[in-house]
Amino acid sequence: MKMSDRKKKILQIVVDEYINTAVPVSSKVITEKHLTDISSATVRNELASLEELGYLTQFHTSGGRVPSPQAYRFYIEELMEKGNLSESDLDYIEKSFSGKSNDVEHLIKNVSKVISDLTDYTSVAITPHADAETVKSLALLPCGDQKALLVIMTSERILRDSFIDIPEHMSDEELESASKMIGKLFEGKALSDIREVEEEVLADFGQYRQVMHEVIDALKSYTRPRDEDVVLTGADKIFNHPEYEDIDNVKNFLTVISSKDRLADLIEGDDEIQINVKIGSCDDKDMPDDCSVVSATYLAGGKNLGTYGVIGPIRMDYPKVITVLENVGKALEELIDNKYGKKDGNKDECGRKKDE
Repeated sequence: MKMSDRKKKILQIVVDEYINTAVPVSSKVITEKHLTDISSATVRNELASLEELGYLTQFHTSGGRVPSPQAYRFYIEELMEKGNLSESDLDYIEKSFSGKSNDVEHLIKNVSKVISDLTDYTSVAITPHADAETVKSLALLPCGDQKALLVIMTSERILRDSFIDIPEHMSDEELESASKMIGKLFEGKALSDIREVEEEVLADFGQYRQVMHEVIDALKSYTRPRDEDVVLTGADKIFNHPEYEDIDNVKNFLTVISSKDRLADLIEGDDEIQINVKIGSCDDKDMPDDCSVVSATYLAGGKNLGTYGVIGPIRMDYPKVITVLENVGKALEELIDNKYGKKDGNKDECGRKKDE
């Protein structure tokens, strides 16, 4: 059945009002606040029709209506009006990403706190899982003082912040030779395979064994258990919302956030979808009926920067959450492009000024 424009307008009003007040919406509220030129009887008839269509529910026959999961889905896809962040919110995002940190992963994990603070919901960040990445190329660049810069290009990113020790008196030519041998060994292998390198393999590298050992240790540092990819921020913010005055709802929520693997399954979506919304158990059988998840996957230069989202009541402020995720994503991508996507022409690969 095609929904009339009037039904759409009334449904939009019900969802917006319920998001803002957490109080069931009556025909009186609709006519007095929003549709003053339509009679209460007409609005009541439309509300009853929307209930029959499955978009609204009513706890008591004399009470107002609340949106169903089906209504929230229709609202997000057809009716929702995007919001704009305040100047103070935009300033907060900019200041949060203006630090001097050179640790990309640390920077990305800070996004979780920014999202939680701006939305007032519990936020989850999932950094790209390193174990699944494959090594495309590996190089060792001489940096003096018995140090070399290890530069690894994987299927997802470039890792270039590891300095390793090299043997005393090792020439640049010898380092280049070692770099080629080690690069050939690991090219095409998953980072997870690094753990399987045996001591006998190290022995085959003779004079380059120390360098090989340093490279393996550096590669291992990029791999970690999946639950270490998941960062949870603002778990206590859920108590700011009236739904969680109900002890059963609290238990359901705590069950979800207590398992990082379960959180990862809920937040991770299709990489081709930049904003993903899951509403209750209708969209994910492992999610409580009263919860929703909104997540975004951020990309810069074609590389996955991780997936971030919020988990909260099904009566979530979807316009605000989606607007925050979009703005944070733009800020993060711009920062990564500026900070790591462009080389400083006055510095060499080791970060030294060229005239030093």
